[in-house]
Amino acid sequence: MIKDSLVQIIRIAVLFTLTFFLVTCTNGPSNKTKGNPGFDDNGMLAVIRLRGKLIATTSYNSTDYFIYRGDPMGYQYDLLRSFAAYLGVDLEIVIHNDLDKAFASLNKGDCDLIARNIIITKDRAGFVDFSEPLSQTRQVLVQRKPDNWRKMKTWDDVESHLIRNPIYLGGKTIYIPKNGSFRMRLQNLSNEIGDSINIVEINDKTQEQLIAMVANGDIDYTICEEDVALVNQDYFPDIDVGTPVSFPQNTAWAVRKGSQELVNEINAWLASYKKSSEWKLTYNKYFKNPRLGRSALDEYHIIKHGRISGYDDFLKSQSKLLGWDWRLLASIIFQESGFNSNITSWAGAFGMMQLMPATARKFGVDAQSPPQANIEAGVKFLKWLDSQFEDIVKDKNERQKFVLASYNVGIAHVYDAMRLAEKYNKNPFIWTNSVDSFMLDKSDPKYYNDSVVYYGYARGSETFNFVNKVFENYNYFKKLIN
Repeated sequence: MIKDSLVQIIRIAVLFTLTFFLVTCTNGPSNKTKGNPGFDDNGMLAVIRLRGKLIATTSYNSTDYFIYRGDPMGYQYDLLRSFAAYLGVDLEIVIHNDLDKAFASLNKGDCDLIARNIIITKDRAGFVDFSEPLSQTRQVLVQRKPDNWRKMKTWDDVESHLIRNPIYLGGKTIYIPKNGSFRMRLQNLSNEIGDSINIVEINDKTQEQLIAMVANGDIDYTICEEDVALVNQDYFPDIDVGTPVSFPQNTAWAVRKGSQELVNEINAWLASYKKSSEWKLTYNKYFKNPRLGRSALDEYHIIKHGRISGYDDFLKSQSKLLGWDWRLLASIIFQESGFNSNITSWAGAFGMMQLMPATARKFGVDAQSPPQANIEAGVKFLKWLDSQFEDIVKDKNERQKFVLASYNVGIAHVYDAMRLAEKYNKNPFIWTNSVDSFMLDKSDPKYYNDSVVYYGYARGSETFNFVNKVFENYNYFKKLIN
């Protein structure tokens, strides 16, 4: 303990000495950080290493950074972990969904870099430095397919109702998040087509929320980066994202102006990282792999000869440990994996019950364990979750919904939704029409930035639908299987 304290004191002293040296030895204003007068940003790399920690800001959403089943995840998060490991330091994440606030935080010296797919523009290059491009993207129009598109005879019939040429956006109203690069693109597009586009900036809505508003019919159009739009199309099949409204644009990380050594180090890491299989696997994990569960409505044919699966007898014995109807347990497995023991999800969950690796280790199984062992571990996990709610949600049927929600998204997010329900004078111990509505709100900045929310963003609609779908399957199984 004393030795550790001495080491910490020495590190602080060295860091103070280096900072003093940088402050006193700077040669002029050309490489000084605006928010830190006299600080030479070319020393940032050494400061990060002496500090032993990289401080990066990113955004809460379904691709950059989020907590899923208790584990931090996200495309930018995984890249940052790799870069921090390359530097040999720890990682600290700071959340700023507003890009302008992220730039302000960077230039004040509150963080070392902004890890987002920031579109490189001439204006932005005037006040930050960019890494080498991480990727290219383009902005696409998000519009709604016609209401009866599934019943149309051909895809050409669907296409006839969609805007495919941006010239027809003249006179249309397009909603966009405030403080992004979308306004400039739409203004340029308006000039290019020689017609006005009504641009409405929404201060408190994210890209994903605006996409949901299009899907729900609340607004007609928004625009979005193509890779994010394609992810959201998995969740909202009624939207179309096939019309580009920009040429391909480079995206990159941003650092403070003058931080050339840090830029060089990021670029050196990127040059190596982009050659690895990890790069492609990480991108595919968040942008290519389907994320949705299964539906009994699409799979009625699995019930044959009065059985749900080949594991029915085993499920009956396991369900006794939970005190649940075995058909409810079967519905969970069906929704998670369709009884396919070899499936691995985009998030790394595996097996019949789609256990995350950390949870699987806790209950003594891994990806090579037989299906029965995976089910046993899943049942133990469900029983543990049930015990966390047993004293506060007395009604067994209601408690099952809290357990299912926790199984899907992680118990921490469910606790967040319960605290929100209590704050807004709803019953925190009732799921339906109470806590479930606040789970939906966990993707809204107004709520996930609330002081009673400890675990930030979650795609609450996925959890909301999971609980409903499991019970829908369960009710169907009850009708067919005695």
